[in-house]
Amino acid sequence: MPARVHALLVVRPDGRAPAAYHLSRTLAALREQTRAVDALTIVLCGADDRLRTLAEESGAEAVIAAPARTGFAAALRLASRRIDGDAVWLLAQDVAPETPALERLVAALETAPSVAVAVPKLVEWDDRSRIVSLGRSLTRLGAAVGLADGEHDQGQHDAADDVLGGDVRGLLVHTAAWRELEGVDEALGGADEGLDLGVRVRLAGGRVVLAPGARIAVAHDGVAGPPAPHSTRARARAAHAARVAQLHRRLVYAAPPLVPLHWLSLLPLALWRSILHLVGKRPARIGPEWSAAFTALVSLVSVVRARSRIARHRRASWAQLAPLRVNTRVMRQRLIEDEPAGTGPRRTDLGFFSGGGAWAVLAALVVSVAAMPAALSWPSIGGGALAPLAPTVARLWDEATGVQRPLGWDTIGPADPFSAVVAVLGTLSPAEPSRALVVLWLLALPLAVLGGWFAATRLTERPTLRIVGAVLWALAPAFLVALGDGRPAAVIVHLVLPWLAFTAAAAHRSWGNAGTASILLAVVLACSPVLAAPVVVIWICAVVLAMALRGRRAGFRWLWILVPSLALSAPLVITRLLARDPWSLLADPGVPWTGPRVADGVLGRVLLATGFPADAGWSAFTGAAGPLWWLLLFTAPVVVLALAAGASSRRFVGIVLLAIAGLGVVTAVVTTGVSVSIDTTTPISLWPGTAVSLAWVGFAGGALLSLDSVVPLRAVRTVAASIAVAGLVVAAVPTLLGQARDIAIVGRGEATTLPAFVAAEGAGRPGLGTIILTPTSGGVAVDVVWGGSATLGGQSTLVTARTRLTEGDEAAAQIAADLVTDTANDVVGELREHGVAFILVAPEVEGEAPEARTTRLAAATALNSRDGLDAVGATDRGELWRLSGDVPPRSDAPASARAATNAAWTGIATVFAIALLLALPTRGSRSASRAVPRVVGLRELRRRER
Repeated sequence: MPARVHALLVVRPDGRAPAAYHLSRTLAALREQTRAVDALTIVLCGADDRLRTLAEESGAEAVIAAPARTGFAAALRLASRRIDGDAVWLLAQDVAPETPALERLVAALETAPSVAVAVPKLVEWDDRSRIVSLGRSLTRLGAAVGLADGEHDQGQHDAADDVLGGDVRGLLVHTAAWRELEGVDEALGGADEGLDLGVRVRLAGGRVVLAPGARIAVAHDGVAGPPAPHSTRARARAAHAARVAQLHRRLVYAAPPLVPLHWLSLLPLALWRSILHLVGKRPARIGPEWSAAFTALVSLVSVVRARSRIARHRRASWAQLAPLRVNTRVMRQRLIEDEPAGTGPRRTDLGFFSGGGAWAVLAALVVSVAAMPAALSWPSIGGGALAPLAPTVARLWDEATGVQRPLGWDTIGPADPFSAVVAVLGTLSPAEPSRALVVLWLLALPLAVLGGWFAATRLTERPTLRIVGAVLWALAPAFLVALGDGRPAAVIVHLVLPWLAFTAAAAHRSWGNAGTASILLAVVLACSPVLAAPVVVIWICAVVLAMALRGRRAGFRWLWILVPSLALSAPLVITRLLARDPWSLLADPGVPWTGPRVADGVLGRVLLATGFPADAGWSAFTGAAGPLWWLLLFTAPVVVLALAAGASSRRFVGIVLLAIAGLGVVTAVVTTGVSVSIDTTTPISLWPGTAVSLAWVGFAGGALLSLDSVVPLRAVRTVAASIAVAGLVVAAVPTLLGQARDIAIVGRGEATTLPAFVAAEGAGRPGLGTIILTPTSGGVAVDVVWGGSATLGGQSTLVTARTRLTEGDEAAAQIAADLVTDTANDVVGELREHGVAFILVAPEVEGEAPEARTTRLAAATALNSRDGLDAVGATDRGELWRLSGDVPPRSDAPASARAATNAAWTGIATVFAIALLLALPTRGSRSASRAVPRVVGLRELRRRER
């Protein structure tokens, strides 16, 4: 029976809690105990004057001063030298025992001679009905588990008795056991100290019992136990301490042969758990995970000391502790019970099938097949800015990640980010990568409907309006123009934007949405660098608003969204900045092609602002000449409805949509006057269609929001929606009937852009080059293609957007001049040394100038008379010559360039792996998402209504 109880009270002010107030309440609670403590020792860790005064006036037998960084275990060790009693009561400044607490702890300690530790019930400081801790245990793998943490106290655990351990705050320990086991293990880092003490007591033959009637309120100052998780720093401290304690216990408790294996697995295990944290949407725990691993890695002395303590006093086996561990079934049940229930309006069913979304996608597929009935028989798709893809997946990824560009005389540098998008697309059809583009064109319309429908779920719960939103997006004039003119980058942007809007609208809620949005944004910016300016503006505003309205977590999620885009574009950005050519970063990726566009002037700007980057095929369809001003009528209803979104009951959402529309329109208007790339000798201004697609996010979203919450009557809503949809359906007629009327730019494509003879030779030898000479009225334009064809993924803005001649350009120009004259004697040898095996003179085009025809004839004559060249003859791609004998492929890029590229892609792959892990859904993330409404702004609206 403990005749005397000696209380050890540790005080440490750290600026995160009112220590003096808590200490005053603790001392008052000690004075009010029905069973008074016999001695009190206070340890002040860096205390101020107010705390010193309180300690000195408390009646403590001693007040010990210690440095401010002294931990709870170290402070107890200092005070243990003065213990004078049969039992030790472990207290901190933030605990307030209820009046009978000590009496009931003493009674629990008296139940049997074998009882060495009594564990109280810890409750919240300001809510005594909420349990903080009532016993702790271990899983089979050694993870600490609170047996009743966070539960509402209804006495449901008051009949429990034996337990493996408890929270260190408020433990009553027999002095003999305390001295024998040498107190609390300082190496635990402030976590699991009571649990470890209980385990060692059990191994020494003692018992640990619960005293549920001994209630102690705790305020979570962090002196003992984890600090209150009110800040990112506090959560990181708690995670670090918990993981350090778990790793330390693992090394201490393991069988001797397993200790080296556990120690060697610390860093690999940290990597694996980091991946799990990403999948579990807990990236904030990755830092503490690694810091804990390194702490445990260098703490072998503490491990040896702790193991020797256990060995000296061990009287029981580990098997005897097994009944007190938590089994898998209990853990699974706890996970189910801990799923967040959420508050406020819950998410309704998606209703994709019951709400007609699936039927809308199916109808769009039927329309698409009817518009291009022969598409599935095409080996490739051509026209406009389209080009075949590389013949193999390996070549696709070599174009995306290699250092040598497949175009140009000797172009070395990073690929455009768009090449990576093309590689992913082609990988979906590994047997015939070019067919992936055919399938993309065939499925573009239903995919646009699908994306538009899901984006509409963020704005309305009405099934009919969701279908309206899907149709508004799929029939957007910018999208129809991109399909009809063969602009793959613009098509991909339009297909990805609704999914980006869908995930970004909820990015502040979860890491899953933020991870998905970050990948989608990287795709958008890879396909349309010109959107970087409006995207950065939106991103900055979103980060600021998220941090101001939702807190740091939401802000960090939005901060991450831009990271994959920066990683993917970094190699090209650095290369361009080092070359002092930043403007070329805005160049449209892919095949340079000017194509049909709206006319300059006021009308052209107005057409852009209302959604038309070109006439959508109406000039060819009607045969009309001049500006088609009446195209404005097709999109005017959508624009008018969108402008009314600012008056919606969800005004903030409406303003955001209008701001996005405005940014898109401004970007489209500005880009029409900027030229950063060339096609042979023709400057090409930036394509404004992707900016118009961004603006259409605002227009279509705003129109949908107005229909949902501004238009009051159902009949009026139906009429307005019908007019908006009808205008876009009429606007789509030329694009959808282009194949039937044989006026379409896009059609069946070829597998190569070079003659079949060259394609056959170059298919397996990508290091063989073909120099292409195109006679013009001013001379000869020269291009060099490596391999069997110029490909979509092989296009490079390093070639098409250069602002001055490179050394390779000058060398190619000199060789072209030598080839078409009779004076040079060693030009064939230069071609052979460089790996060029073929010379192709481009065929005559309609309307060719007489000077160009004369140049072509002179070039053919010079090439026919030159030694070392064999004439292959006329092909569908022009006149072809090949070098005599075998031509070795071009030499590899410098090792330094390859090493830099490999390092860059290692970093890019790591970033995207993190993004993918964040994007993967889990049971917890799905449960959390169901706890909030899918429609943005709905929760705030219902709060205002209440």
